Amino acid sequence: MNSSELQRICNWLIDGAWAAQEPAVGIAHFCERLVAAGLPLTRFGIFIRTLHPEVFGRNFIWRQGQGVEIGSVDFEILDTPQFARSPLRVVFEQGIEVRGRASDANSKRFPFLEDMRAEGATDYIAVPVPFLDGSIHATSWITQQPGGFSDDDIAVIRTVIAPLARISEIITMRRTAEMLLDTYVGNRAGARILGGQIRRGHNDTMQAAIWLSDLRGFTALSDRLPPETVVQILNHYFDCQVAAIRDHGGEVLKFMGDGLLAVFPIDEYVGDAAHVCAGVLEAARESRASVEALAVPVGDAVERFRFGVALHVGNILYGNIGGGNRLDFTCIGPAVNLAARLEKITGRLGRTVVASEGFANACRHDWHELGEFPIAGFSRAQRVYGLAEETQALVG
Repeated sequence: MNSSELQRICNWLIDGAWAAQEPAVGIAHFCERLVAAGLPLTRFGIFIRTLHPEVFGRNFIWRQGQGVEIGSVDFEILDTPQFARSPLRVVFEQGIEVRGRASDANSKRFPFLEDMRAEGATDYIAVPVPFLDGSIHATSWITQQPGGFSDDDIAVIRTVIAPLARISEIITMRRTAEMLLDTYVGNRAGARILGGQIRRGHNDTMQAAIWLSDLRGFTALSDRLPPETVVQILNHYFDCQVAAIRDHGGEVLKFMGDGLLAVFPIDEYVGDAAHVCAGVLEAARESRASVEALAVPVGDAVERFRFGVALHVGNILYGNIGGGNRLDFTCIGPAVNLAARLEKITGRLGRTVVASEGFANACRHDWHELGEFPIAGFSRAQRVYGLAEETQALVG
């Protein structure tokens, strides 16, 4: 590869690989340009470690003539024999290159290289990709050229690592910001924050179904169990709800001790109130079944749980609220206040699911009227509804 062509590829990376709209597209263009310039590359991989509570990292694998395959691995990979005997483990832990030529008997200690040789590989090199924050990521390069990579080929690979690291870090930082915002404030709120809605007073009014739930007997539970056990129980308990909420179009906005606040926006993209509220009710039923099935061993006993969820629909103010330089992206308004008051009624009535009159009217179902209840802060009593199926369970 001549030096001018290598420089053009490096400049393309430094300029942001502007033709690539997605990382996979950029990686394909990168590999194809290297091959066109003379690098005998048949397989390229880049593994980027992530800042995510469940995902250890993402990998992008390019194969000549096959495009790019994207995958991810969770933290359990670190405890597997495959990772223990992987050349990438050496790269991550020691930050050094790992070479594995077909003629090198020492490389047989890596089962992955044996698999690649069976597919025709003659040479392999894993090269660390250092980010500015000190974290080490990795690339892998494979050829089927007789004799493997030449010294000039290895020099080309080492030359492109620095610009590749910079653009990879920029893309990773953007994705990390998106993932962290998604994890801590929710995907819709995260998108708004990244879109520039960051000032106090940046708020929107929207119609939404509102979900407010809490765990029965949480105070007593916290008093008699160790804090570590309580946290474990809370995590299992929230797992019973979050998946159902997200599967039915909701967004979890806040965890408040044992309480959970979620909203299900109603607009032309997701359907009308009847459609959205039907999904909310289905999420409530799925959550109820999951909580009922939850059993956590504590000593010689097994803890069982019950929860209550209040469902309402109305207009909310959604956006940045707070003081000084500490803001929270949340929702407020009379509709949220009413949902919070209704949630307290679930415990008084021994119900799992209660709904406001507005929600019950929007979601046609076999509701059972529970009566009118005075609600603190509201001028008139509110009519409350429960599921007929829960009435039968209570009677039985």
